[in-house]
Amino acid sequence: MTNLKCQIPNPKLIKVVVTGIGLVSAIGESLENSWQQLIAGKSGIKLHQPFPESKPFPLGLIAQQPTELKILNELVVTAALKDSGLVSPLSECAVVIGSSRSYQASWEMLARQMYTEVAGLLQSYSFGQSVYLENWLDILPHMNAIATARQIGASGIVLAPMAACATGILAIAQATELVKTGQCKRAIAGAVEAPITPLTLAGFEQMGALAKTGAYPFDLYREGLVLGEGGAVFILESAELAKERQAKIYGEILGFGLLNDAYHPNAPEPQGKSAIASIKQCLERSCLTPAEIDYIHAHGTATRLNDSIESMVIKSLFPQTVAVSSAKGATGHTLGASGALGVAFSLLALQNKILPPCVGLNQPEFDLNLVTQAHQQEIQYALCFSFGFGGQNAVVALGNKPD
Repeated sequence: MTNLKCQIPNPKLIKVVVTGIGLVSAIGESLENSWQQLIAGKSGIKLHQPFPESKPFPLGLIAQQPTELKILNELVVTAALKDSGLVSPLSECAVVIGSSRSYQASWEMLARQMYTEVAGLLQSYSFGQSVYLENWLDILPHMNAIATARQIGASGIVLAPMAACATGILAIAQATELVKTGQCKRAIAGAVEAPITPLTLAGFEQMGALAKTGAYPFDLYREGLVLGEGGAVFILESAELAKERQAKIYGEILGFGLLNDAYHPNAPEPQGKSAIASIKQCLERSCLTPAEIDYIHAHGTATRLNDSIESMVIKSLFPQTVAVSSAKGATGHTLGASGALGVAFSLLALQNKILPPCVGLNQPEFDLNLVTQAHQQEIQYALCFSFGFGGQNAVVALGNKPD
């Protein structure tokens, strides 16, 4: 086990805290509802056939049919503002909202409409009158973040990160740095994903990554991942500002690690070197040691390779006592938003002193302290992992609210 020491030269950096959370997932239309379902061990994964041309799949849908990204984003942003006690306009609030798929569903519909009209009507440019083509600027990848800025009346920095499954944590990290460095006093950050599209399903199925019945992270008989939709965004601000306005505080963003292993487009590096380095970087920046971590929200996709390598990484760095779970057996894999959902659930674990279970886990394959049922435990520090396609490795450290 590595003994890491704090390497931060200036311990008087601005503390960044979370004062509001908006979350929607397959297990609940709100943060509180999703949390209660999670700790009860419930799963939102069901068999669906959202597209007539494809077969049924187990999916983590919020409703009976795929949700539009625009609607989902508006819901979580509105909920985060309400939860924080803030009201728009928030002109000086930075916006860092990411998505790994963004408006892919809209682009697929546009492509289908263009193909149908060209092939069926044989009229050049007849699809130019399409409502989708007329509004194509509104569905560019970064426009979700721009829409958030309009929604809350923000006229400052707007970022729209894309880093595969690491997008949510990257967004939180970028926003944290903006506040820490004084570029803004407050930020709204997170990720939203509506990835249930014909192309996404076909692509993951072609890879052999999709499960047939459900998601079972770290289980001996796990089948693969289950796609889910959802989003989580956070109000981040300096601890000083939060104290001034007497805001409730969920916890503190202590530090993060962001590295890429430059190994393969979709397979993790077999030795987990970059994942290990990202964790070490996060701990060093957070002035923590592995022994101080009480809970890890793992990436836990329920694929053969991810769970095996992630388990090896955890065992190589942490004592066997650290509690480990993943919410993907309940929510499905929300891709770019998965890290943001994990951070939200980890913050509630810190606040409520409850370890959330690894839903779907029946027979563990790995010698880890995997949480099979929710239970009370003192939690002071937590880590959240996201390991995405292309070798994107992101880790964030969370702590109880500062004194």
